[in-house]
Amino acid sequence: MLAGRVRLAYRTWGPAQAPPLVLVHALGEASLDWALVAAALAPAWRVYAPDLRGHGASDWPGSYTIEWLTADLAAFIDALGLDRVALCGHSIGAAPAYLYAAGHPGRVACLVLEEPAPPWPRARRVLTRPDEPLPFDWDVTELSNEFTDPRASAWRDSLRQIRAPALIVAGGPDSHLDQSRLADMATLIPDCDLVTIQAGHLVHVARPAQFTEVVSGFLSGTRSAPPRTG
Repeated sequence: MLAGRVRLAYRTWGPAQAPPLVLVHALGEASLDWALVAAALAPAWRVYAPDLRGHGASDWPGSYTIEWLTADLAAFIDALGLDRVALCGHSIGAAPAYLYAAGHPGRVACLVLEEPAPPWPRARRVLTRPDEPLPFDWDVTELSNEFTDPRASAWRDSLRQIRAPALIVAGGPDSHLDQSRLADMATLIPDCDLVTIQAGHLVHVARPAQFTEVVSGFLSGTRSAPPRTG
């Protein structure tokens, strides 16, 4: 599918007439990473999972920023003709999810952030490229260092603009993320719950049944909620 300036590959699960749910994967992953969760949610939802730019079967244009990922997500939702979606993002994939929700309050029915990369500046990371071929463009790993930039404070401020009911799923002390920052994110979003599943950073992979149960309950409770405008 052509979404703005890039072609994004994507997978779908569930009946076409069901309410739409868009899943946004983490850095270095792809749409198939969601397979177990998507299949479990599919009876109640039409699930869409794109490969982000630079990943999987989508275009690898060599230009990667959080802003570009957010623009791609907006173009993807528009290209599918989806008026209002449930949205779930994991790790770095959570950033375009919450930025889209903040910028398009009428288009997001509810928001799930799994182990989101906290928008507070931190030390740069130096990653070593493996020798074997990768299913993603190595240049995309620079996305992880965008959170060292001062503009991360603007992303943090955007959390206050989210009007959809939100859920943050934290992975507990085995995660490399600062769990106190996830709690801080939950306090900034006007209507947000925080749930911890002791699984580390890859919650939906390590504990798929528990993750799906928590997320399904949240989605079911917010499905009929009207968008907040105030």
